[in-house]
Amino acid sequence: MSITVCVFCGSRPGSNPGWSTASSQLGSAIAKHGWRLVFGGGGGGLMGELARGAIAAHGTVIGIIPNFLTEDEPVIQDLSELYVVESMIERKEMMVDLSDVFIVLPGGIGTIEELFEVWTGNHVKAYSKPILIVNLDGFFDELLTFAKKQYENGFLIERHFSYITVVNTIPEAIAFLQLRAQ
Repeated sequence: MSITVCVFCGSRPGSNPGWSTASSQLGSAIAKHGWRLVFGGGGGGLMGELARGAIAAHGTVIGIIPNFLTEDEPVIQDLSELYVVESMIERKEMMVDLSDVFIVLPGGIGTIEELFEVWTGNHVKAYSKPILIVNLDGFFDELLTFAKKQYENGFLIERHFSYITVVNTIPEAIAFLQLRAQ
């Protein structure tokens, strides 16, 4: 079965060169499995590596970017589809509508905001779509520790954690997607 995978990740490469490699590998694997990729549309950082990996493997790559970001984040070329929207809210709504599953790679505050947006959307039952955090080199360790602290202090309950899965490698991420695609 074909699925559409939305990946949230940094518009910058970050400090670890392995993250760029992992992003490209994920994009390539998504394409090779015949799954569609939805991402933020920008050509820089991990986002650009992700999309270029999928494009090189002849995948269907859908970019969604707010108009005002096209000046700071040049749009990657050769996309299957590009949607230029008016706001970040419209971007996220379209990403959610088009996607079956979400993957989160290292990134900045936009990536973290996107993670919490879809995590909250699942919690309030706006939709039920799996979220996979790929904790490359322990990038999300402190965030996960903070979520545990929220649980210990009564702000999160067990059910909140049922919406996310955490893996540490791209091969584990692909195995997760293969289960969803069945």
